[in-house]
Amino acid sequence: MSDGVEPLSVRLGRTLRRPGRTALFAAMAALICLVGVAQSWSLALAILNLCLISAIMTLGVNIQWGYAGLFNAGVMGFAALGGLAGVLVSMPPVAAAWRAGGAEVVLALAVAALAIAASVLVYRRIRHPGYRKAAVALVVAAGYFGARALFEPAVRAIEAVEPSVTGYLGGFGLPIVLSWFVGGALAAGAAWAAGKISLGLRADYLAIATLGISEIIVAFLKYEEWLSRGVKNVTGLPRPVPYEVDLQNAAWFQEWAATLGVSQVDLSSIVVKLCYAGLFALVLVVLMWLSEAALRAPWGRMMRAIRDNETAAEAMGKDVTARHLQVFVLGSAVIGIAGAMLATLDGQFTPTTYHPLRFTFLIWVMVIVGGSGNNWGAVLGGFVVWYFWVEAEPMGLWLMDFITSPLSADSPVRSHLMESAAHMRLVVMGLVLLLVLRFAPRGLIPEERR
Repeated sequence: MSDGVEPLSVRLGRTLRRPGRTALFAAMAALICLVGVAQSWSLALAILNLCLISAIMTLGVNIQWGYAGLFNAGVMGFAALGGLAGVLVSMPPVAAAWRAGGAEVVLALAVAALAIAASVLVYRRIRHPGYRKAAVALVVAAGYFGARALFEPAVRAIEAVEPSVTGYLGGFGLPIVLSWFVGGALAAGAAWAAGKISLGLRADYLAIATLGISEIIVAFLKYEEWLSRGVKNVTGLPRPVPYEVDLQNAAWFQEWAATLGVSQVDLSSIVVKLCYAGLFALVLVVLMWLSEAALRAPWGRMMRAIRDNETAAEAMGKDVTARHLQVFVLGSAVIGIAGAMLATLDGQFTPTTYHPLRFTFLIWVMVIVGGSGNNWGAVLGGFVVWYFWVEAEPMGLWLMDFITSPLSADSPVRSHLMESAAHMRLVVMGLVLLLVLRFAPRGLIPEERR
């Protein structure tokens, strides 16, 4: 309405929807508490922490898909860049590796960057097509061979420095929380480069391009040992929270555990996980507030208009490709932040663990189940899907044990079914997705139509 007053039907509809949203989140909290009571509170908090990270990652994908309709099939690449940020920011520099070839690597990268800048300058300055192609090819070739001559010997020297322990340059030795910002920046930079290449393609081609780019990123991290140790992994990332052993050795903590009548080991594990949960929840709240503010602002209305009808938006003077690039970069930055947080929680960076099932397919299931276009739905989807992903195996064991209870303990049928319970995870995920698509095709918390 022109006077800014909402119609009664709109206000009533929002009032009716909010209790449903609250009930869904309350049910999710009850399920996590049920794990604490039936299994252990340490496991419940571990699930909670991974649910929070999954919710942040899902929020990033929802910004791309729910706001602008961009299908990003390369989520794992941007999450891996976030994990790399944890290494580059928090790990101490390896002095011997820097002496062996660190300066040469930096010089080689500088030569490559200058070659790229020079080729762009030559391309813009020379008008004759034939001369322009020849000049650009000459500059690129000179830069490539010059950078390679410096790079390859330096990399061999770096990787030869105690390869079982280091064999890489290390990082800057800064607090690991800073890597969350750096991870977002790295993912945003990669998204900008990928978007300049692939945005403007048809939706299916965009999905193929982003998947290919993410595979390139992961392959680079696996085999460039001088940067990330590759398949040797980087372990022992610093923590932003106390270590369990430090808490257990503290006199005040020992007195506290004695007062509560619980084991120091169990209590220290719970306290550390609660500290992580507080940090992750704070990041989620900030990102959620920013996402909701953007979605309800004129910018959000413009993005949804572009998503619904690009032709009409272009006719109104909107630069669709530029806006797509903008939202693609923003969503990838959020994914990079989540990737850095995951590496922080794990305490290690393992490039081989980044595969499409965990970091692309599962994230998309979270978006679909929660409700694309709705930030609250994306967060809920992250919680629901990850909870059942973790608890599917215990549920499968309980179900198989119940089904086969009439059989003897040495029955081959019982043994086979109990061994097969570990594969219930994919069955449960498929069942959850089918049920949601059947009974709530727009997700558990669908997008609000304003």
